[in-house]
Amino acid sequence: MKLSSIVLASSFCLLTACSSTENNTAPPPLALRQSNTFTQTPVETQQEIFALSEHVKEQLDSAFPKDSRSLQSTKRLLKFLLQNGDASLSYQSGATLTANQAYSNLNANCLSLSILAYSLADYLGLEGQFQKVHIPEYWALDNGFNLLTGHINLKVSEAQKLVVNRKVIYPEERSLVIDFDPNSRQEAFKTSNINKARITAMFYNNKGAAAMLKHDYDTAFSYYKAAVDIDSNYSGAWGNLGVLFRLTNDYQSAETAYQYAISLDPDNNTALGNLARLYNLTDRKEQGQAILAKLDNKRQANPYYHISLGNDAYTTARYQDAIKHYKKARDLNPTLHDTDFGLARTYYQLGDLKLAKKYLTMANNKADFDHDKQRYESKLQALRSHTAKLIDYR
Repeated sequence: MKLSSIVLASSFCLLTACSSTENNTAPPPLALRQSNTFTQTPVETQQEIFALSEHVKEQLDSAFPKDSRSLQSTKRLLKFLLQNGDASLSYQSGATLTANQAYSNLNANCLSLSILAYSLADYLGLEGQFQKVHIPEYWALDNGFNLLTGHINLKVSEAQKLVVNRKVIYPEERSLVIDFDPNSRQEAFKTSNINKARITAMFYNNKGAAAMLKHDYDTAFSYYKAAVDIDSNYSGAWGNLGVLFRLTNDYQSAETAYQYAISLDPDNNTALGNLARLYNLTDRKEQGQAILAKLDNKRQANPYYHISLGNDAYTTARYQDAIKHYKKARDLNPTLHDTDFGLARTYYQLGDLKLAKKYLTMANNKADFDHDKQRYESKLQALRSHTAKLIDYR
């Protein structure tokens, strides 16, 4: 069974495919950026994305005296954020904010929080290195779209510094990693370095995906164009640009964008899947089905794939299929709260309140983030109330 809805390579926690070997074998199809279908709107500049307000700088100067800034300062950054922000620091997958916005509202995704941490560390004279975390493919369902998400973190090192005209050289690397996802910290996934231009492109890609979900195609195009302008080798943005062209029935441009995304990253399964769907739409079903079959086989061992299939089945009221996929995901990895939540809401639709409550309680117990726990607890309260009313009625 295949994913039936369009997949966006979003970077809400960050990125596209789970592994990447970028191989730019052809010049980028820059003509796609000149589409007359859309009206361009202004987007944030890179400087605006990473800028800190004077108020934030004053707080940093007060909390971190200039004569005592070192790698130890990194350990105090999170504490500083909690003390000066909204004291919640809870991850939200859809909130892509600039550094200043994230400082004012810490309910941001890991991309935004990492941008904020980078800017804070940079102001303190420390060196920040963004890292792509190679997590398995993970999908989240939003407004009928399957969003493929990813993750980044930030490695902060103490910069070489002069002390009385003498350069201090450390024999060992001195660095700390700031990671806003506890699951990533626990798993110790492989990482690879990415530069500031790529991070900026990811920021634009997220904003474009968010606008596209709202059917604001002019804004979406403006952000995708900004992404490929600043980093023409970013496969994810080209793939999402292809989705935008597909949604506006420009199949030729969509195919060009997908093909280029795949040429940059042959492991961009999102672009491959969307290209297959485009083939199916344009009377090339044999080619499309061949791609989808390979992707389906490749993803069978990934629990998140089965969760996405379960979500897709749930939204189309194929509840027995949903249960089958959620249970398969649970067999592959019993620690995922998304699976138990999927089972809970499916059993609720089938009228089995006992199993719905059982799995919702499990989801609540497994959740790491406060916003997930609050969401599950509120649903549990509603379920308990509903059950009590049924008992009273009898």
